[in-house]
Amino acid sequence: MTAAKITARDVSVYYGEKQALESVSIDIATEHVTAFIGPSGCGKSTFLRCFNRMNDTIIGARCTGRIELDGEDIYGAEMDVVQLRARVGMVFQKPNPFPKSIYENVAYGPRIHGLAMDKTELDRIVELALTRAGLWDEVKDRLSESGTSLSGGQQQRLCIARAIAVDPEVILMDEPCSALDPIATAKIEDLINQLRGRYAIVIVTHNMQQAARVSQRTAFFHLGKLIEFGETSELFTNPRAEKTKDYITGRYG
Repeated sequence: MTAAKITARDVSVYYGEKQALESVSIDIATEHVTAFIGPSGCGKSTFLRCFNRMNDTIIGARCTGRIELDGEDIYGAEMDVVQLRARVGMVFQKPNPFPKSIYENVAYGPRIHGLAMDKTELDRIVELALTRAGLWDEVKDRLSESGTSLSGGQQQRLCIARAIAVDPEVILMDEPCSALDPIATAKIEDLINQLRGRYAIVIVTHNMQQAARVSQRTAFFHLGKLIEFGETSELFTNPRAEKTKDYITGRYG
């Protein structure tokens, strides 16, 4: 049994009076890519955003239960949210590079977190992050150009480079390919496979084929509840819950 990087116990989320997530418990391990699937509005993105406290930014949102990162309560009074978000990076649905150069997009995090002693070290961090994101060869001669000048798929890989530049422990991906074409999507999926094991990766996806391709563990959500969680191959071929079976055979969703 692999040790959990993140443990969530009885996590519920409310937006004002409305309950969006109901008593979810799950373990996330570094060794696996974990996919969250389910129909729109089922709570999967809401749950994902609990892991780096992004729901804190939504007025009226509150989270109950307990979430630990390496045994530390991330909602505890001692937790520095800025540090938490450096440890738990996030890649959003639409690529959102800063309106800065490609270099500055990646250098921004290491600079504000004081990870580089000098320009040489910063250059090395930027090159490493872009290399890991599979983008270095495409942009190494144009680092001073704006990040927004890149194609959609390249912008999303730039956002992944930006997330990994601060050396996070966890990467959250909220439908990272939904705005991309099939070729760019395949590149992001290859990248997820390459990054697996280096970071705990959690991906929210509407695309069941994508979940099957990139993840080793899959959680199926429905109406704010975790219905089933297990090995991806098992969940897709031999689901235990009737609701899961109905979803993956296309009866609803």
